[in-house]
Amino acid sequence: MNATPYQTIGFGYSRHRRPDPRIAGQIDQALGSAETVINVGAGTGSYEPRSRQVTAVEPSTVMIRQRPPGSAPVIRGYAETLPFRDKSFDAAMAILTVHHWTDAAAGLAELRRVSGRQIVLTWDPAVTARFWLVEEYLPQVAETDAGLASLDIVQTWFRRDGARVSVVPVPVAADCTDGFLGAYWRRAHCYLDPRVRAAISALANLDQHLVERAMRRLEIDLATRRWHERHQGLLDTDTLDLGYRLVTADPPTRTDQPDTSSTVAVRRPAAQADLPGWTADHIDGNGG
Repeated sequence: MNATPYQTIGFGYSRHRRPDPRIAGQIDQALGSAETVINVGAGTGSYEPRSRQVTAVEPSTVMIRQRPPGSAPVIRGYAETLPFRDKSFDAAMAILTVHHWTDAAAGLAELRRVSGRQIVLTWDPAVTARFWLVEEYLPQVAETDAGLASLDIVQTWFRRDGARVSVVPVPVAADCTDGFLGAYWRRAHCYLDPRVRAAISALANLDQHLVERAMRRLEIDLATRRWHERHQGLLDTDTLDLGYRLVTADPPTRTDQPDTSSTVAVRRPAAQADLPGWTADHIDGNGG
């Protein structure tokens, strides 16, 4: 997978991909008591908690330049080679990004190496394939999903590494503000906007001739009310499970060791000068 797809499809991303407060609440809860957080594949800074000390890592300058003023400091770098010492952070977060990494296993290993807890937002392709946009108009999305690193790979790798793993659904509200693939499930007309589709990698990376044909069919179905007849039940629904899942990984419980949690100091990220071999560019929170 292209490690920096948003070099080409990320323009205007911040306009349509605004963090949804309900999803933000789930992520914040999953971070628990973490004070220091690394956000890997950070993009424009969505879901970075302002109440914690966050360091962002993002490979795309297009995305970095869209980070709003006051965002966390960002390093231009890659998930597979994080320039930090072991356990530099209390927690790591990776939000809808693992499928873009060149080597998912290497990136997940790096998350485990540099942090105590890992939070990954991903999706279950088996559920997403039943989403009306995919099932009725663009089955090619499901075909592509089959080759991407999503829920099975993330949780399987974490468990294989010995982590305690929990997986919880992330329901999507009908008025979701984060315009990912499933965000407009009750606002079907939004998918007709090419600017909306450009901020959804699953659509932007498809053959655009296929997408345009599918959107013409959707436009006709909306105009003739056929879509409404097929999906009448959705119109009275406030949230929907479209397969998005929040994976939390913690170190294994070690009952044979004394509990020293009350005496362990809060970890802070290593100073830049202390990062041997660091070649990534450091850019401030405004994307300068």
